[in-house]
Amino acid sequence: MSRADKLALIMPWINPEERVTVQFDNQGDINTVVAGCSERLVDLELETPVPHMRQKLSIPLSEIEISEDPSHYTRDPDKPLQLKRLMLIVKGKRPGIAY
Repeated sequence: MSRADKLALIMPWINPEERVTVQFDNQGDINTVVAGCSERLVDLELETPVPHMRQKLSIPLSEIEISEDPSHYTRDPDKPLQLKRLMLIVKGKRPGIAY
């Protein structure tokens, strides 16, 4: 899948009220907000064990595969309900969390 195709699939999910699923090689099923996306990077805010604190990461699109997560549904009450959401599969391990 090209970067332009990935960008087109990610852009509709840039919404602070919506969550996507992220999987790393060493950790999966992480609730995440897509904060932004460019032709090269996707900006993510991953949930952490500390409430209201997110881990902010910028990941190259070349290290991401895109799929769908049928085990979660969408949250934004202003949009129609979708019974699946975007899943980003990142090559590599999740970076450590600095508090």
